[in-house]
Amino acid sequence: MNVCLTSSVTSICKSISCSALPSLYPHPRLNPSTNQFPSPADFLTRFLKSQFTTLPHPTHPFTSQTILITGSNTGLGLSAATHFVRLGASRVILACRSLQRGLSAASQISSAYPSSACVIEVWQVDVGSYASVQEFCARVAKLERLDVVVENAGIAVPRFEMLEGMESTVTVNVLGTFLMALGVLPSLRESARRWDAQGRLVIVASDAHEQAIFRERKAPNLMAALRDPNSGYQQDRYNVSKLLEILVVRELAPKLAASGKSPVILNTLTPGFCHSELMRHALFPLNVLAWLGKALIARTTDVGSRTLVAAAAAGEESHGQYMVDCKVDRPSKWVRSEEGMEVQKRVYEEVMLALEEIQPGITKNI
Repeated sequence: MNVCLTSSVTSICKSISCSALPSLYPHPRLNPSTNQFPSPADFLTRFLKSQFTTLPHPTHPFTSQTILITGSNTGLGLSAATHFVRLGASRVILACRSLQRGLSAASQISSAYPSSACVIEVWQVDVGSYASVQEFCARVAKLERLDVVVENAGIAVPRFEMLEGMESTVTVNVLGTFLMALGVLPSLRESARRWDAQGRLVIVASDAHEQAIFRERKAPNLMAALRDPNSGYQQDRYNVSKLLEILVVRELAPKLAASGKSPVILNTLTPGFCHSELMRHALFPLNVLAWLGKALIARTTDVGSRTLVAAAAAGEESHGQYMVDCKVDRPSKWVRSEEGMEVQKRVYEEVMLALEEIQPGITKNI
């Protein structure tokens, strides 16, 4: 491969992962001599292999189950919801920020499967608003049954913005996401007990976590560093948010298993690079590179959504695990390194403290 082509492909990968893949290594996290973090070439090789892997068409039945999926008015969430209806779910709840767009999505699904007996509902929730998430979880608690929750909502923004006292990407992708996760746990457990079923909680992450520089990890207070506009750089923030999701899941899962309460399978996954609206706020030239990447190698929303459905159907072997191409796999080497495991505990503790400040007593749901 010549230098020009290498540069072009690397540029495309910058837009794909929402992070820079530099030819030089300005930060020790990115120095390949540490043998912990992927070089651009290593990441690119695995990434392209995954992109061109044929993913199985979902066949696992969800008969009689109630499925809730956030960010489901478009893209991967909408496609996954359509699969759940096709696979026999009795009730699918589209949890969306825009009620109007959610109703349009529900109509689209109903038109695709007019003979389905599945009840499709649209519930409004803004994961970037803690009050909205709390109100939503209170409504969830009134459900007669809840089998699967897929947390798919997320954002990637180019500029630092504060939201609920935290940088907006962290607010939505991490704190709002896990506030909801802990908020729906009692409902998942009660349904599992009552219906002798298996509750599942799925967090949609990304392989972009492998490219996170995460400068803030050295700060004495991670949450304070993440809300500081001068502590890192925004181009890395989406990657960091997905890394944080994986770290929290890995630490939370064994605590759920040890709680003695009705078991809920908790897992996370990467859908790969797909056609979606995630990068709709990308600035030039990333928006152009993202368009080019989508034209060349992006998965369709249908194919990408298969990874969400696979995680929602996965068994106990997936608990606390990270899934790639519809199978249990491993997150980045750094996540599994000694430093990664130490940071994982700090991240978990600080996220739980933040959630307790938002809603005192919420961690008792664990």
